[in-house]
Amino acid sequence: MERRKSDRKKRDEATQEPSHQPETRVVEKDQVDQVVQRVEELNCFFDLRTKRGQILFFTVTILAATLTQCLPKDALSSIFQVKESQTRHHEPNVQCKPEVRIVEKVIPGGDGSRPKYWIYGRNPSGDHLIHVKNVLQRFGVEQVGNDTEDWDLLWAHDYPFRKVNLHHLKPHQLVNHFPGSGYITNKVDLSTTEMSYIPKAFKLPSEEEKFRKYAQENPNKRFVQKNNQHRHIQIKKIEEIDFESNDTFIQEFIDDPLLVDGYKFDIGVYTVITSIDPLRVYIYKGDILFRYCPVEYYPFDPMNLDKYIVGDDYLPTWEVPALKPYYTKQGFGMKESFDAYIRSTGRDPSTIWEQVEDAIRLAILKKESLIAGVLPRYASKRNFFEMMRFDLVVDNNLRVFLMEANMSPNLSSAHFKPNRLLYEQVIYNFLRMIGVGSDLRRESFRKHSTDTEAMISSLKNIVVEPNRCTEAPCLESCAPEECALCVSCLSGGDLRELHAAYREHLNRGDMKRIFPVPKADQRIFGQHSEDLSAKNRWMSHWFDAKCEADRSYCF
Repeated sequence: MERRKSDRKKRDEATQEPSHQPETRVVEKDQVDQVVQRVEELNCFFDLRTKRGQILFFTVTILAATLTQCLPKDALSSIFQVKESQTRHHEPNVQCKPEVRIVEKVIPGGDGSRPKYWIYGRNPSGDHLIHVKNVLQRFGVEQVGNDTEDWDLLWAHDYPFRKVNLHHLKPHQLVNHFPGSGYITNKVDLSTTEMSYIPKAFKLPSEEEKFRKYAQENPNKRFVQKNNQHRHIQIKKIEEIDFESNDTFIQEFIDDPLLVDGYKFDIGVYTVITSIDPLRVYIYKGDILFRYCPVEYYPFDPMNLDKYIVGDDYLPTWEVPALKPYYTKQGFGMKESFDAYIRSTGRDPSTIWEQVEDAIRLAILKKESLIAGVLPRYASKRNFFEMMRFDLVVDNNLRVFLMEANMSPNLSSAHFKPNRLLYEQVIYNFLRMIGVGSDLRRESFRKHSTDTEAMISSLKNIVVEPNRCTEAPCLESCAPEECALCVSCLSGGDLRELHAAYREHLNRGDMKRIFPVPKADQRIFGQHSEDLSAKNRWMSHWFDAKCEADRSYCF
């Protein structure tokens, strides 16, 4: 008993707190209270009943959703598939369906971006270019302002090179005029060019004496004083001419014109220059613009300009009685209606068209060297092309005379609505030929990938004369001119020219090449072939060689 009491006493003493225990308990209690307070605060922080808890909940939810979207595709599904496959490994009786995946075809450029063009001129938003805008829109080319350098085509209604810096264009950027094209379209410069197709003309005031001498030697000839802006044209007596005018020139008047139903007319041929040195020239053969004077020519009255000068309010084909049956009732164009009428009079219209083509190409050839002299100031001659309209008249002997070339011909059908089709077909055909219009999807006029470019044209499409190039002397040297087209003799620039020529031929549509002269037309041009530059002989040689293998190149 005493021993039990002693043991109990020892246990009580052992469990009894030391003398400083009250102070320690207070400290521990404070620590416990702090932990409890932190837990309560944390619980409150996540409590959706509080504003803080709600904000945190939405924040965490948004972050989780964003993180899920940013994960690589199929990342989560691959994780779950692994777990699922592990589970199914232990459940052999589970039926598994084959996985079905939808494959999307991704096309580059699907962001909707398109090639871009802008207009330079005094009134870029005017309706005078509505048909240009229509065709470009149908080609998928988007109009932008002139405040960006991100453009593919500049359509200049006015001559742009004096006011716009175009010296450092990017390779894919195109401009619808050649620098120096004014050598062709300036009326004084063209009219005073020595050519059999151009009526004799004299500059004022510098050639007054030459004119007086010519007029004295040809007393029966009449002369018109012309303004360079195609205004105030009128037949004048010598004593009525203002010889001090710097803006005018004097030209011989064609006083025996070919008439249709008694009306004098002129013809406008839309012409495209795609390259200078080597020169490549095309005309639109789908139709020709015919404009008839509104008043019959006879009895002739030099004071009545409507008898012999074609103005803005000309007589259209569909109002000429002799042409109505062809144009209105049968649906022929202006050229075919005219040709039918000429044949009905017992004459051959092809005589006219041979001269028309010859006059245009000779006029351009006369000025080509001047334009070529300007081009080295620019980064590349391949940035430019030219579409102009040559106006010509025909005399009663079916002799053709070239009167002028218009740098920015009228392409507005505001006066004559039926001309809309002519203008838009002209624009469509030549833009497609030069590559602005394309069947291939693209975001700009920049070159396609190598495979795509090769798909359009490759080396086999442009090489010619396999026998000549695999035999002496061409097998050993590039010195002979006849070897210049062999592939081992072609430079990078040569290859680009030939690819461009091939693609123009491929996409020419209703455009006809008039230079280099097709073999079928060389009879009338033969006498001028010896005057060609080396580069033009080279280009002509290529087309002739292509003609030997493919008859479509002969016409």
